[in-house]
Amino acid sequence: MRFLILGDIVGRPGRNAVKDYLKNLQVEFDIDFTIANGENASSGLGITEKNAIDISECGVDVITTGNHVWDKKETEMYIDNYDWIIRPANYPEPCPGNGYVIKEKNGIKVAVINTSGLVYLKALDCPFKKIDEILSNIPSDVNIKILDFHAEATAEKISMGYYCSKRISLIFGTHTHVQTADSRIIDDYTGYITDVGMTGPLNGVIGVKKEIILRGFLSKRPGKYEIATGTVQINALVADIDESGKCKELFNFIRIYD
Repeated sequence: MRFLILGDIVGRPGRNAVKDYLKNLQVEFDIDFTIANGENASSGLGITEKNAIDISECGVDVITTGNHVWDKKETEMYIDNYDWIIRPANYPEPCPGNGYVIKEKNGIKVAVINTSGLVYLKALDCPFKKIDEILSNIPSDVNIKILDFHAEATAEKISMGYYCSKRISLIFGTHTHVQTADSRIIDDYTGYITDVGMTGPLNGVIGVKKEIILRGFLSKRPGKYEIATGTVQINALVADIDESGKCKELFNFIRIYD
């Protein structure tokens, strides 16, 4: 089974990139199942119900999120209505939404899990212990398990890769919006990349107008973020996973669209 993972969708430019180019990528790489992180899809902070539905209708099977999942107040009201959008599983309970979902595609069951790191981010429950709990609850007939580990620190992400080795088919990091060059297969089983990158504006600073970010560094004063415009990029990962759950091959890429 071949999976396409899209890096964090940022604002309208990111949503338009998914709308305009996702189908072509799915055909080019013969994709069976698509996952995208959507926590920045609406104005760069959170995801509205309308934007979530639009992304799903473009051909994304599961939308994962992260630390901005609740930035749009409406998310708490709609997230339980759609099993294809999940939030970090290690938010303290009770909490709206689900931290993982099991979807069946082409007769094969796939578990998609979402957790958030703790280093430099909001203090949540331990993501390592939460993974143990989730894996113990996933039925034995679900061999393919994929984790979006939304985290800031590279060391925390790499540690999760080793912690889940041979237990999870694919672990991809999100949150930093910068694709890393370390995609590999750990212990001949678990596909891994520290960060898959972003889908959105190319000529900004992780999606935000560069002038605003530069002004902040120079003045040390805060400013309202605005999403950059112009050329867009799609950062993505392709992974081949067999029915036993073993990742056989993976590669990451960046596409630029003027």
